[in-house]
Amino acid sequence: MQKLMYTRYERARIIGARALQISMGAPLLIKTQKIDPLEIAIDEYTQNMIPITVKRK
Repeated sequence: MQKLMYTRYERARIIGARALQISMGAPLLIKTQKIDPLEIAIDEYTQNMIPITVKRK
């Protein structure tokens, strides 16, 4: 699977949206001991586990 290159704005939006989901009680996609939603979302992003995509025109 090819990893897409996102701009820093897209990356921030993806991680921010996922952190919000986690803070609202969404299940985690990775095993971690961290409790901060932002740190968990960053870890999920670096492991390519976030099921969010970007549509470009």
